[in-house]
Amino acid sequence: MDTWVWWLVAAVGLGIPLVVTALPEFGMLALGAVAAAVTSRLGGGTVTQFIVFAVVSVALIAVVRPFANRHRDRRPSLPTGVDALKGRQAVVLERVDAQGGRIKLGGEVWSARSLDSERTFDVGQQVDVVEIDGATAVVM
Repeated sequence: MDTWVWWLVAAVGLGIPLVVTALPEFGMLALGAVAAAVTSRLGGGTVTQFIVFAVVSVALIAVVRPFANRHRDRRPSLPTGVDALKGRQAVVLERVDAQGGRIKLGGEVWSARSLDSERTFDVGQQVDVVEIDGATAVVM
């Protein structure tokens, strides 16, 4: 069997752990193996094939990995879910104290409790949501 076929077999072999583990480095090594297969098919020697494999693989890892890490570490600019509710204002529907109560927050009725155990809020008052604790809004 020709050398280029072995390089393609190696590329497929490196593609399997890429799919199973979702580690992009395996994909970059697989692309290095494809580049080595092309080099072999074009008549490059064994040493040249290994050099091409190493250079392409290392170059892809060196260039793509930092971009991927920056993209992964970047948080969404707009808060979503429960984080989007923090800091919003709500209207008290049932008296809210440290034990509980009800508020209308973002068009929905939420159970709520006061952040300060000494403070109570009466019906109709505006409150600020400090945090969400499970399904309960903590207000002040």
